[in-house]
Parts: sequence; C-alpha cells; structure tokens
Amino acid sequence: MTGLITELIEQAKRNPKRIALPEAFDGDTLVLARCILNEGLGVPVLVGVPADIAAAADEAGVALDGMEIIDVTDERARYAAIERYLREPRMISEKGCKRRSKDPLNYAMMLESIGDVDCTFAGHVATTGEVLMAAQNFIGLKEGVDTPSIMAIIEIEGFEGPEGDTIVFADCGLNPEPDAEGLASIAIATADQVKAILGWEPRVALLSFSTKGSGTSASTETALRALDIAHERRSDLKIDGEFQLDAAIVPRVAQRKIRAHSDVAGKANVLIFPDLDAANIAIKAVQLFAHGSGYGHTLSGFKLPVSDSSRNSTVDEMLGDIAMLALAAERG
Repeated sequence: MTGLITELIEQAKRNPKRIALPEAFDGDTLVLARCILNEGLGVPVLVGVPADIAAAADEAGVALDGMEIIDVTDERARYAAIERYLREPRMISEKGCKRRSKDPLNYAMMLESIGDVDCTFAGHVATTGEVLMAAQNFIGLKEGVDTPSIMAIIEIEGFEGPEGDTIVFADCGLNPEPDAEGLASIAIATADQVKAILGWEPRVALLSFSTKGSGTSASTETALRALDIAHERRSDLKIDGEFQLDAAIVPRVAQRKIRAHSDVAGKANVLIFPDLDAANIAIKAVQLFAHGSGYGHTLSGFKLPVSDSSRNSTVDEMLGDIAMLALAAERG
C-alpha cells in the first residue's frame, strides 16, 4: 500500500461512514468489510439475502459482528424505503422500484439516495454496465454533467508536478470518443471529485496535440467547444485548453508557448484526455516506463458517491477505493 493510499485512509478514518456493500455474497467483499471495521473507516452495511451472506462469511472465515445486514427479502422494510424514495420526483415508477430493488445493487443505491447509507461500493462482482445502470436509475447525474466518467490518481516517483509526485487523469474507462458535451462533463465531474477526494484546488487541462491553436483538427475543435461549454456550466472552475502535455504541466514551456493569462497552463493537476485511446496509452506508459501507480474506481459525475471496483482488485486495493469513496461522501 503506497504512501498516498495510506494518507487517504488516515483522512477517511476521521469521519467514519456507512458503506453499502451489495456484493456481500462474495468472500472478498466480506474480508473487505472486516478490514473496513478493523481500520475504523466506517460501518459495513451488507445488502442481500442473510442466508447467502452467512454462508459466504462462513466459507471465507469472516465474523459478521459489528456489521449491519439489510435483508432484500424483507418486503415491509423494502417497501417503506421505496415510499421514502418516491417522496421526491424520480425517473422510475413505484412498480419499477419494487421490481428492481429486489436486486441488492439497486436496493443499495436507493438506500444511498434516501440517506440510509453514505456511499455504495460494488463492481468486484457486478459488471461496469450493471453498476452504471443502477446508479443512473436510482441516484442520477449531477446538474451540468451529461455522462459519468472514471478518474485515475497517478503517483510517479520522482515526478515534480504542481502537487508533487501525484496527478490525475480522466476519463480512464467509460467514454471511448467523447463529444464536446461529454468532454466538458468529464472535466467538470473530475474537478469536483478531485476537490472532494484529494482536497486540491483543481486546475484542469484539456489535452491535445495542439496548444492554443498551434494546430487544427476535428479533435481540437471538440476541445474548444468543450471549453466553452464547461465555462458556461461552471464558471467557478479553473478549466483551460487546448494544451499539449508539456504546456499543461511545465511552467517554462507554458511561459514560452502561451501568451495569454491562464490559471491552468504550466500548473495543471488534472489532465483530461481527448479520448479513451489517449488516456489508456498514457496510463500504460506511466506504469511501464516510469513505474508509476494508478488508483481510483470512484465514478465521477453522479449526485452521490459510487465505486465501480475491478474484479481483479485485491482486498488492499479495494480498501484504498473505500477510503476514496468515504472522502467523496464527506467532502462531495
């Protein structure tokens, strides 16, 4: 576990959260739940069928004391939660709620929406599509955000950036070819997430092969439209571009290439890539050539914090994800 993740865990311990775990039939998830308790990160709320949870706990050798279990088969309690959920206008009908909330993943998202839990951790078993569908149906996107995204917190030993050895990349997993509205949404949602999880003042750079018109293409036009949209929707955020990578993070390069004033050029701490190809290549290059590390499965753009973990994640990695999720719940 790296210094960054250890620090985030320590920060998250200061205000423990109620963390919904709708994959509590999975042994790794139950080991994670015990770690959450042992580390003082919060109360694991296991959403599912009690008999299935007990069987999985017995097989994994995990004691369930100190954890809360919410029974999806308890219709009286579930219908009472639905009644509370539907007191506000929703995209889903009562009939739809009753049918879909039989699934622990959907039920957990509904419980988060009514404030019974602070955040939801899933994705170690469920697919990304299933997690996204549940979050979109029961939580919804923030105002000014058209599409969810995933950011990666990148830690590179020896890198001397605006925030030391750490920088943020997005979108790193959901949007293959975002249009201007999508790119603006990614920039806005990532800025909010960075402020919540890392406590930074986000300075967001829209990356390109071009710096402020040094080249033109369909992608630079998309970046410029995205910049206008982002400023229109969130004038409070520091978002600028289009920038080449060096102009975004190296002060002397920014001074040479950019004549107009910019709050971002040369000191960006959030890098928004033009598409998923570029982001994925950048992450792999950092990992392979610079031995860097990437973290983060917390979805950006939803009204409330949701994590889409990886099915390959270790318990230690998931514990880091829980810390980020808890901080997003605290500061978001």
